[in-house]
Amino acid sequence: MEPVELPRVEQHELETAGGVGRRIAANVGEAVEVREDVLDFVLVALAADGHVLIEDYPGVGKTALARSLARSIDGAFARIQCTADLLPADVVGAAVFNQREERFEFRPGPIFANVVLVDEINRASPKTQSGLLECMQEQRVTVDVHTHELARPFIVLATQNPMEYAGTYPLPESQVDAGGMLLRAAKARALLEGRDHALPDDVQALAQPVLAHRIVLAPEAAEASGGAVVADAISRAPAL
Repeated sequence: MEPVELPRVEQHELETAGGVGRRIAANVGEAVEVREDVLDFVLVALAADGHVLIEDYPGVGKTALARSLARSIDGAFARIQCTADLLPADVVGAAVFNQREERFEFRPGPIFANVVLVDEINRASPKTQSGLLECMQEQRVTVDVHTHELARPFIVLATQNPMEYAGTYPLPESQVDAGGMLLRAAKARALLEGRDHALPDDVQALAQPVLAHRIVLAPEAAEASGGAVVADAISRAPAL
């Protein structure tokens, strides 16, 4: 596998990016106890303009992680609790009539923050998940034919309980799509490590967290897991 060339970046800029990443990680680590690899993946997602899906049990510090990340980048934090009756307008906002000025004005929803924790995302209805999808992919929302840009930087930390499926909806395929995200993540990891090119090691290190939840197993493979499938594929693919 040939190294992936990144846009030309000066050495001092690479060193600055790596230093900023280390300072953010250190600051978050002081606020919440989190595994180092999880924090590394979150920083890669932030640098790659991506998002994170965390599958874990309640009470393990996901909200604290998102809140401390927002504070560490001097950004705004918002939390969205997903339920079956959550509407897209509850997430993106709505046009409200101002009686004094006799016109509609846009009231932004919680998605207009830098770090947004979407708790139990699979409990939101498909319609609401579609509204979230535009925000995550396009980094803007459309309300009453008017487009509103989201904050920068912007990252969604979505969570779902790996054991409770009653009353939940599967995430749409487009929301968990894209091999292109692995390429972007590899580039971001290289940037955070002060390199101007991505290596096979970057792809191998990120393949499992980026691809595992995108694997749909056949019924006869119920004993396997998406992570094991990706790990096996990576072990069989030589790094050229």
